[in-house]
Amino acid sequence: MFTKKIYIVRHGQTDYNLRGVVQGSGIDAPLNRNGQLQAKAFFEYYKNVPFDKVYYTGLKRTKQSVQEFLNLGLPHEAVPDLNEISWGRYEGVPMTPEENKYYEHMLERWSSGDLDYAIEGGESPVLVAERLRRGIGHILSQPGETILICMHGRAMRILLSLLLGYDLRFMDVFKHQNLGLYILSQNSLGLFSVEKNNAGEHLKDLELF
Repeated sequence: MFTKKIYIVRHGQTDYNLRGVVQGSGIDAPLNRNGQLQAKAFFEYYKNVPFDKVYYTGLKRTKQSVQEFLNLGLPHEAVPDLNEISWGRYEGVPMTPEENKYYEHMLERWSSGDLDYAIEGGESPVLVAERLRRGIGHILSQPGETILICMHGRAMRILLSLLLGYDLRFMDVFKHQNLGLYILSQNSLGLFSVEKNNAGEHLKDLELF
């Protein structure tokens, strides 16, 4: 017997995504035209799911991605604890070969177990996990069996690791794309299993710019 079903979707594309520029929690960028099309396609595909409540982060790109569900009158709430990781001084910086080398070095540190390591001025996976635990704890304590959460790529990887019992060293096994969907079911013991993994069938007919 399942007690909750959670739909976790990444936000739609922004111009930062399109240009390959790191956003993080410090840049509150809106969806671009492609992101709006992705959000519309996701809504059309899943609009008949009986969501009890919709959650999004404190950043506008997540709320915009699920706005059409909110327009149906569904209960909804912003949960800033689900915000994207802070990338510190690298937010808004184009990914040059030098910057990419630093980024790859950081991922190597994390995968080796140095999960307290953070980019200069940013957050570590351990710090992000702490606030994600607060955020998802709040969500799971609310009534409702079927919920929709819109959030961000790196934070999503960390949250999925927490919910599924993965060591954070292996968080990159959880792939993501703009408006890619994970569906998790929770059983009566509180354990989660994956029904859909970065699903994107709702996006397959889109013609993006």
